[in-house]
Amino acid sequence: MASIPRKSSPGSNGGSQPAIPDERKRKRMQSNRESARRSRMKKQKQVEDLTGELSRLQMANNQLLQSIGAKEQAFVQVDNMNNVLRAQAIELADRLRSLNSVLQIVEEVSGLAMDIPEIPDPLLKPWEFSRPALPVADMFLC
Repeated sequence: MASIPRKSSPGSNGGSQPAIPDERKRKRMQSNRESARRSRMKKQKQVEDLTGELSRLQMANNQLLQSIGAKEQAFVQVDNMNNVLRAQAIELADRLRSLNSVLQIVEEVSGLAMDIPEIPDPLLKPWEFSRPALPVADMFLC
């Protein structure tokens, strides 16, 4: 009968064979340690990169929030200015109506033909009023 070769135990006489599996095991453990170290370093670099990106994004977010706040403040100012101008336009239209009625009375009493302009309604047709001398964008530069 054929005998099956057996691995020799560390205490047996075949001294060179046990060293090969131990050497492989040692190399594999060393390789695993190195791989784990590289993996930890890669993960640490990813965390550092993400932390840096987070800082940049937070700074950009703060700048955007400040810009939005400034734009909101400018909008409120322009809106307030528009409300004042609307009120002034209504007041001036009322004055013009009063003056036109005086002109009509003078025309009726004197018999002279007067050129009485028509008064547009400032709230119904705001586009009929003359435009400001400066474009809207230039108003913010002043």
